[in-house]
Amino acid sequence: MCDSPAAESEIGKSIEGTSFRYSASLRIFGSIPSIDELSRRLRVPPTHAHRRGEERGPHSRPYQHDMWLYKAPVLSTEPLHVHIDDLLELKKGLTVDVFLGYRSSSDNAGVEVPAKSLEMFVALQVPFGLFDHHRLD
Repeated sequence: MCDSPAAESEIGKSIEGTSFRYSASLRIFGSIPSIDELSRRLRVPPTHAHRRGEERGPHSRPYQHDMWLYKAPVLSTEPLHVHIDDLLELKKGLTVDVFLGYRSSSDNAGVEVPAKSLEMFVALQVPFGLFDHHRLD
């Protein structure tokens, strides 16, 4: 909760000395028979995809599931609702998980998302979750 009305009006906006970065991705995971077929059906190529059993890296366990991921092609400096709205075109006829990211250099910052941008979560019947990547310095 913000300490003052002036601070509340600045939620999610640039505040002198504070920086924000946002992201939103559409993730589909589980057992995906064909990454190419899924991409064709969605009419968009993934920005990342992996298959169950593939190695993440030399010191990591293999992936436990297939995943197709599309990250909204929006600058990280754009407000979160711009990222969400970009994903709205992909939501038709899918069961999805929407992964939202947020970073700030402030220990006391927040995010404001317009109601229209939240319609996707209601339509898809998925929870609205926001992941704090880590502090920007």
